[in-house]
Order: sequence, then C-alpha cells, then structure tokens
Amino acid sequence: MNELLNFLFENEVLIYLLLFTILLGFEVISKVPSVLHTPLMSGANAISGIVILGAIILIRTTESDNYITLILASTALFVGSINVFGGFFVTNRMLEMFNKKKRG
Repeated sequence: MNELLNFLFENEVLIYLLLFTILLGFEVISKVPSVLHTPLMSGANAISGIVILGAIILIRTTESDNYITLILASTALFVGSINVFGGFFVTNRMLEMFNKKKRG
C-alpha cells in the first residue's frame, strides 16, 4: 500500500495531466462533425501504433519487480491494440461500401 501511495505522490502532476488529456480529448472528439471522423480515426490509429511501440519498449526495459509500470504498460499495449485492430476493421468496412456489387 505504501508503494502505491508513494507512486501517486511522486507522479501527481502526471496523473493530473493524464486526467486532463482524457477530458480534453473527449470534449474535442464529441464536437467533431461526422464527416471528419474517418480522418481522425486514421490519426488515432497512428497514435495508437506509437503507444503500442512505447508500451513494448517500456515492458522490455522495466525491471521485473516494478509491477505498477508493467501493469500500466500492459494495459496500454492491450488498449492500443484494440484501437488499431478496430480501426482497420472499420476502415475495411467503409472501403467495401465503395466497391461495386457483383450482379449474379
């Protein structure tokens, strides 16, 4: 328990920054018109790819007894992967809408 409290006190500014960016991101995305969601999704996929690479590097360089960092990096890896694969799935579905249907 003391380790968790020390982590929270040492990284207080980073935790506030994370919460602020989550709220700001939600507010910005909720105001975007529907026409612009596809380009934003492509940008989000690129950012998620960077998050995945950063999480892999962090997992490889973190000591095995630093559980908090390993859990956070594993969570980032998992969530980033879901976003990338989901984005590719949605993009593929959208591209299928532009294909001519076969008549048979």
